[in-house]
Amino acid sequence: MSDAGDERDPGLQPERTRLAWRRTTLAGTVVAVLAVRASLRGGATATGAVAAALCLAPWLALLLLAHRRIRALSAAARPAQLTPRHAAAAALCAVALAAGAAALVF
Repeated sequence: MSDAGDERDPGLQPERTRLAWRRTTLAGTVVAVLAVRASLRGGATATGAVAAALCLAPWLALLLLAHRRIRALSAAARPAQLTPRHAAAAALCAVALAAGAAALVF
């Protein structure tokens, strides 16, 4: 009789995780584009440019983190766990991006 762990397909979970990272970066991209659009709506101002830059910085960091994780998932049959430091950085980027975009809207 085999254990339940032996029947697990190791390819499914990393694929789902890879797709989740892609969805997260797509959502972040939409937020960043809308934030830049909102900051430039009334014309290009220094305040708008700074606000757009503050939204683009966490978006770029999120893209970098996601790219590194997707690459790690593809590199090995059994990828390493996401470290708490990287998870916290990704969460912080998402929150900073949302806060910056919300500040532009209100």
